[in-house]
Amino acid sequence: MTSDREKSVALPESVDAELTSHLIRPDGQEDITFALWSPSEGRSRDTALVHTVVLPRSGERAVHGNASVFPAYYERALELAKKEKSGLVLLHSHLGPGWQDMSPDDIAAEKKFAPATLTMTGLPLLGTTVGTDGMWSGRWWPYAGQRTYRRVWCKSVRVVGKRLRTDFCRDLAPVPPFRELFKRTATVWGPKNHSDLARLRVGIVGLGSVGSIVAETLARMGLTSFVLIDFDELQPHNLDRVLGAGMRDLGKLKVHVAEQAIRFAATAESVEVQAVPHSIAEVEGYKAALDCDVLFSCVDRPRARSILNHLAYAHLIPVVDGGIQVRLPNGIFSGVDWQLQTVAPERPCLACLGTFSASDVSCEADGHLDDPSYLDGLPADHRFKRNENVFPFSANLASLEVLQMVALVTGLAKQPEIGVQRYRYVPGILDVSTARRCDESCEMKKLTGLGDRYFTLTGRDHAAEAARLRQGG
Repeated sequence: MTSDREKSVALPESVDAELTSHLIRPDGQEDITFALWSPSEGRSRDTALVHTVVLPRSGERAVHGNASVFPAYYERALELAKKEKSGLVLLHSHLGPGWQDMSPDDIAAEKKFAPATLTMTGLPLLGTTVGTDGMWSGRWWPYAGQRTYRRVWCKSVRVVGKRLRTDFCRDLAPVPPFRELFKRTATVWGPKNHSDLARLRVGIVGLGSVGSIVAETLARMGLTSFVLIDFDELQPHNLDRVLGAGMRDLGKLKVHVAEQAIRFAATAESVEVQAVPHSIAEVEGYKAALDCDVLFSCVDRPRARSILNHLAYAHLIPVVDGGIQVRLPNGIFSGVDWQLQTVAPERPCLACLGTFSASDVSCEADGHLDDPSYLDGLPADHRFKRNENVFPFSANLASLEVLQMVALVTGLAKQPEIGVQRYRYVPGILDVSTARRCDESCEMKKLTGLGDRYFTLTGRDHAAEAARLRQGG
């Protein structure tokens, strides 16, 4: 965790509610508290995942217009952080709205706690401030050498749950300049919502039929930062479904074809595109995903869905997921369904929604889905052999996925959680459910905000390795 890497903070909505209830006082005074955090180390960004609030007990802090902590409170919080193998956060409130700067007293207090915190926990002290409007600011205090600690401002602080609310540092993430090119789009969402959408770093996992359409749609909407994750190359059977691809692109990596389409279609003044030719199960793809603020799951295999499900909760990165199922009894088309959902804390996870099973994940991880002899032994209509799709199906699903992300970020029409949507082409019905919830025993609840403290899901990906052999890598 070097100080030259981008820094950020993320916290679940439930933790945000507990903190703001304590810190934003009805009597108009400032207050203070500690909390615990776990690290999420991406390819180029370090995120502090705030997961446990350590409220002060009677006599552990003083409120006198502003607020200060007594040594016993700090020592108790520090001991708990050490026990839980977590970092320590010092949080306080200011009497004003917006992204908050620091007073000389704030700086002195956080500098004072930084050395012992790093020594005891092995992680830098994190400082955050909340304004009267609930907006957060954040900074890390890494060791800078010669017994000094340097403040490093976070680019953003994200509150994740039924909404994705991102508070941006105005100096590190300024509002993109307005352009006539996206005037009508910005008018629909509103300038504030459009600027929030535009500054997100969006990851798209799978750049085939659905992913390629999502990518170009977001580029035309004025988004500025993309991470594209896919190990496969464009093959002839992809050409009827991949937007922006032509005969000249055969053999190229799908991420490079998508990058080309984004740069061609972008309406923002400038765009940043990271093309990652790896699987989400490989370290390179996994770490790239951790740099993102929101992820699109445009995959058709269970292992990738399982990993993305983990990222949505353990790493607090919302995932918009969708899939298509064509019905072909006896080889005759009888209908098609596509289903989509957004997963994050306070929402039902992909496992509880039945989008993948643990046995299928293990089967893929063991390489069976890439073993012709294993596949030959399965019935002709087995789900592992079914991948029929056509462009209109993908286009509809991609559009609905983008609209789910817009609702998540903007909360337009006061409905950020659209729910699980299932469209049945025959007879033309869209079913919507907002009642689905995780099972009581769901492990995602226990892992929320803990990062990879207990395990990591990366390893070999047989399909990715085979693709690199085809590509001559």
